[in-house]
Amino acid sequence: MAATPNGGGYWITDSAGLVVSCGNAPNLGSIGGPLAQPIVGMAATPNGNGYWLVASDGGIFSFGDAQFYGSTGGIHLNQPIVGMTATPDGGGYWLVASDGGIFSYGDAQFHGSTGAMHLNQPVVGMSYDSASGGYWLVASDGGIFAFNAPFDGSMGGTPLNKPVVGMATTPNGGGYWLVAADGGIFSFGNAAFHGSTGSIALNRPIVEMASDASTGGYWFVASDGGIFAFGAPFFGSAVAPAPPPPPSSPPAPPGAPSCAVSMSIPNPVQGSEETANIQSNVPNTPVAVTKYYKSVITHNTGTTDGSGDAAISFNIGSASHGYTVQVAVTVGSASCSTSFTPQ
Repeated sequence: MAATPNGGGYWITDSAGLVVSCGNAPNLGSIGGPLAQPIVGMAATPNGNGYWLVASDGGIFSFGDAQFYGSTGGIHLNQPIVGMTATPDGGGYWLVASDGGIFSYGDAQFHGSTGAMHLNQPVVGMSYDSASGGYWLVASDGGIFAFNAPFDGSMGGTPLNKPVVGMATTPNGGGYWLVAADGGIFSFGNAAFHGSTGSIALNRPIVEMASDASTGGYWFVASDGGIFAFGAPFFGSAVAPAPPPPPSSPPAPPGAPSCAVSMSIPNPVQGSEETANIQSNVPNTPVAVTKYYKSVITHNTGTTDGSGDAAISFNIGSASHGYTVQVAVTVGSASCSTSFTPQ
């Protein structure tokens, strides 16, 4: 997740590099093909007309006016990359690994790292300090590591209900927030507390946060693309509405065309093969299988056998972990539907 510089919108990205723009955030492109490693972070250029995506191997993908300054995509890493942040002029960026190793590109200056230190818990994110030009790293236990930036406090050594998953800084760099997987918020320095989801049952865990430059509030994003706004305007989310259910109809009279569909794997692994198993009373008839995923609609076809059954396989590589895929089937004039959610 990344916010526009004026606070009028934000971008959300998933592990496949699909970018969803909300508010005044322009959609400047997404990653269209399969990735060697998943996307783990993004950062925006200072004018909001570009953004970078970073994969866990440190591969960088640039869109809009975001320039490519280098990557670790071809380097053997001790630990995977977990996040990135850009310099205020957009002339460079830092990548951070889970051991706190820092990789600086463009005009991003190296101020230190925890790459050679033994950490109690892995680093999960970083933020830039606009006041000093340094940066902070945050670990999953809430520990803060400050490099050329003031230390305003941490949760290190304090028992947490859920691990910390990200952080964001105030616009003037005078403080920072930490967010946990349950949406619990920990405020330090001049970072004001505007609310949290710590006491709310969430459908999916929180994975990242961003601050709103115009209001001083913040947003959380969950792993299903759901957005929670606190002291900041809500511009939308990446949670796709389910397609409308098929219209209800009276029971078919005896002998009327009918069908039923079930998935061979109720919760398949992302990127695997799935099969729609169809049973009908309509033999030797064309079958159409339509999948609805976010705003993507795909089709497969086949034919029932002499008993009215069919098994139609397809790859679910375009579907992301945690997102429901609706499946609609027609066999002649008969229709049926089901759904599945990739793991």
